[in-house]
Parts: sequence; C-alpha cells; structure tokens
Amino acid sequence: MTLQSDVIQFGGASGGVTKAYQPGVPPALDDVSLSIAAGETVAVMGPSGSGKSTLLNLTAGLDRPTSGEVTVAGQRIDRLGEAALAKFRARHVGIIFQFFNLLEDLTVLDNVLLPAQLAGAPRRKARNRAIELLGDMGIYSRRDDYPARMSGGQRQRVAIARALVNTPELLLADEPTGALDTATGAEIRDLLADLHAQGQTIVLVTHDPGLAGTLADRTVRLVDGKITPDGGLTDLRSSSAPAPTQAGKR
Repeated sequence: MTLQSDVIQFGGASGGVTKAYQPGVPPALDDVSLSIAAGETVAVMGPSGSGKSTLLNLTAGLDRPTSGEVTVAGQRIDRLGEAALAKFRARHVGIIFQFFNLLEDLTVLDNVLLPAQLAGAPRRKARNRAIELLGDMGIYSRRDDYPARMSGGQRQRVAIARALVNTPELLLADEPTGALDTATGAEIRDLLADLHAQGQTIVLVTHDPGLAGTLADRTVRLVDGKITPDGGLTDLRSSSAPAPTQAGKR
C-alpha cells in the first residue's frame, strides 16, 4: 500500500472540523484540528459523549462534517458523493467494531472476503489474501464455520482479518476489546500491536487506559467535542508499560 505522510488530516487553512447534529445543541465535535502520520497508532479517549465516535465516523466517511476539511490517504473525503465515498472506504479504510458486526449467514471465509468483493478485487487474489489473513489470525481451520459457533475472541479475529483484506492505509478500531474478557482482550491487543509494528496506521477508540498505554504511540483526549487544552497529544509509552507479545505476521 502507498502511505501518505499524513494518513489523516482534520481541518485546514480555514479552521478545524465541526460536526453539529441539531441547531442550538452543542456540536459533537467543535473545531477539531488533528493530523495522524503514516505508521502511527493513536488512541482516542474521553468520557461518553465526548465526540470519540463522531471523530471515528467522520474519519471513515460514515458521517459528514458540518464544516471543515477531512482528508484521508490524500483524498478530501468530505467532498465525495455517496457512491465514491463507499468505494473509497472499501479500498482504503478497514474498520474493527466492538461487537464484530459479522454476517451470521456467511461463513468465516465469506465474511472476510466480503469487503474485497465490494471493492471489485479479483476473486482468486482476494481469496488468497483472506486465507493468508485467517492463518495469521490463527483461525484458518475455522474458515468454513459460521460466526455463531465461535467465541468472542475468535469473532474479533475474523473481524480484524475482514478489516485488513483490502490492505487499507488506515485501520479504525472502535473499542476492539470492549466486549471481550481480559485474557482474550490481551490477545487482540497483541495482534494489533503486531500490525502496528509492521507499519499499519491505526486509530483506536477506547475507554481502557491500559490498552492505550501498551498499544498507542500517543493519545488524543476529547472532552465536550474538543481536544483538551494541552493538545491531547500525550506520549503513552513508558519503560514501565508491559511489552505486548508478538502475534502472527501479516
């Protein structure tokens, strides 16, 4: 994949990004300016209602700003029409959800293949990529099973493989361990840490300071739709943080 120097840029010469859902109600995001460089893992933290999900949705092109520029992988996605935006998202952005969002009537392999099919990738190439990823995630033997027969940790591994099948510039993770027990969450953390070590750009929304502290290079803290006064750019790594173990290679 071709990486831009900044994979994400919120705001421009005219100011930051604002998203308001109703007139007279404080905006969900208020004049936010933010850059995330290629290869960074950035944690987005803050209390409920602080704007974390809105920031993630705008980055994914699932929502549009009320004002301001949103640039992802060199493309002004706030200018794209719906069809172009869906195509861009399929090719350039992978999303991991807290509750997996797998299709229960599709096999594991078909769930992973779905984004590649939507992006128009050649079937054989996409299948080879999906099989490779399922092997990396340690669940190749479950490729013909259905999600309902799998544990939460196994489902999240499928979801990560699905998010990576198109080799996206950007991986968005929305509370990826929030629905998992502690041990399984640590396994998913290690998989994400391995992806980061390989140069994958990741934006992680989490309430868990332990997850952010062991995985992210820095954190952006949101309160009431604004990045906190210190800029929210806190280096999270320290010598006291436990080092994640290495999972399979992608």
